[in-house]
Amino acid sequence: MKFTSVFDIIGPVMIGPSSSHTAGAARIGRVARDLFGRQPKWAKIHLYGSFAETFKGHGTDVAIVGGLLDFETFDERIKTAFEHAKNAGLEFDIIPETANKEHPNTARIVMGDEVSEMSVEGISIGGGKIEISEVNGFKLRLTGGMPAILVVHDDRAGCIANVANCLAMHHVNIGHMEVSRIERGQTALMVIEVDQNIDERILQQISLIPNITKVSKINN
Repeated sequence: MKFTSVFDIIGPVMIGPSSSHTAGAARIGRVARDLFGRQPKWAKIHLYGSFAETFKGHGTDVAIVGGLLDFETFDERIKTAFEHAKNAGLEFDIIPETANKEHPNTARIVMGDEVSEMSVEGISIGGGKIEISEVNGFKLRLTGGMPAILVVHDDRAGCIANVANCLAMHHVNIGHMEVSRIERGQTALMVIEVDQNIDERILQQISLIPNITKVSKINN
């Protein structure tokens, strides 16, 4: 296994006890919040595999809730995230599941408010690193290690080119892109990892492109 830095081995600065079960869980929650675009009013947190078996001892549950509240992995408030969630008006359920997933440290967060809802599935791969593997039924691979844009759009010719041209116009370089669709001619999803954080005005311009239905971002 190749490590790119010492932090890949020892994990990030974090509230313990486990980089995969605590720091990784907090990051899954925080990325889910970023994708939703705001703090949800409610969340159902489904835990699988090792997450389901050891979440109380490792603090996986409080870590994910802390992430949904936008707490960093090193934020002391993670320890009392349940209390902070109550004060912030976030209702949540922790649901340990018995079904098998491809990765043992998997969480699926279904969240929403009076406007909309979203489901996000993520895995903690060790050392505090994560991958988002599914958003609203779309399979993808998003690490959260780079700034990223998620664009939901109608499956029409020209959508991908129009979004890429908009980013190029603002000198935003694309590092990686994935495109997926559930069914031909229906809803599709672009996942675009870029080299810098994206300004809100760029997101607004992308949202005005024909056949674009939703735009969200993850800042690094």
